[in-house]
Amino acid sequence: MIGGARQSPRLLLVTGMSGAGKSTVLDALEDMGWDVVDNLPTDLLDGFVHGASECRTVPAAVGMDSRSRGFDPETLPGLIRSMSGVSPELLYLDCASPELIRRFDATRRLHPLAPDRPAEDGIQRERRLTFPLKAAADTVLDTTDLSPAKLRDELRLRYGDDDDQPVLTLTSFSFARGISRTADLVFDLRFVPNPHWVDELRPLTGEDVPVRDYLSQQPEWADALDRIESLLNDWIPRYWTAGKSYVTVAFGCTGGRHRSVAAAVEMAERLRRAGLAPNIRHRDLSSPPNDLIEHKLGERPMGRTAESESEVNQ
Repeated sequence: MIGGARQSPRLLLVTGMSGAGKSTVLDALEDMGWDVVDNLPTDLLDGFVHGASECRTVPAAVGMDSRSRGFDPETLPGLIRSMSGVSPELLYLDCASPELIRRFDATRRLHPLAPDRPAEDGIQRERRLTFPLKAAADTVLDTTDLSPAKLRDELRLRYGDDDDQPVLTLTSFSFARGISRTADLVFDLRFVPNPHWVDELRPLTGEDVPVRDYLSQQPEWADALDRIESLLNDWIPRYWTAGKSYVTVAFGCTGGRHRSVAAAVEMAERLRRAGLAPNIRHRDLSSPPNDLIEHKLGERPMGRTAESESEVNQ
């Protein structure tokens, strides 16, 4: 909580879509010193929170989903927020349906709401069932693009012992691999000349000096980053004043390896000079260079016109 120390230990309800990573979340919180229990029946919640002493001193996380006895998405938010002596929060874990289907196929587990039907039937039913929880959640965390390691990093930022300071994350991504799902603000850098089409820069990334030097020579680069920096320096404190504890700013380009990465790195340097402390995450940095992706999204090698491109393809 911004502006003062938290008076009561945190009580976090972890819920959401089956297969979205609840077990990983609870394991990570337990590693961070939280008191954790999974699939707790709702009639045992008060006893877990208060215990015999009626005074909790460490943060607690409770995992509940459609398998939990007494699970009622309509009444559960009110039940959690009625707990005395704690600071209640609700974390809803979401994930795109195709990725959930892939995860159930990979693990060969049955969906709890479709034990005798395809997993997609259970996923659709669970989305409808848990919608009240998603609508009431303090945080909706989409795990579609997060590996278990990255999910743990995200949880460490959000729920680690950081004296409740707001969390600012700058991330880069590839539009070819889907827009960043966790971003509050997205900036598209595809209007800047693409280093991918410079032979000596193609195998490098936006973290490398030659790529950053090349981009700094493009007149639109400095102008764009100056404008974005001014906007962020104005908006980010306003987000925090309004009570938003987590702000994610995403920079996108075609392949997610050059322009977006360089923008995230440079913007982090600029914001640090302004007194902020951003984290950096590069979603698609490890993806190999791919000419086909660049062409499909409408980018041509510099100096090649539409007419010359047509001649090459004839």
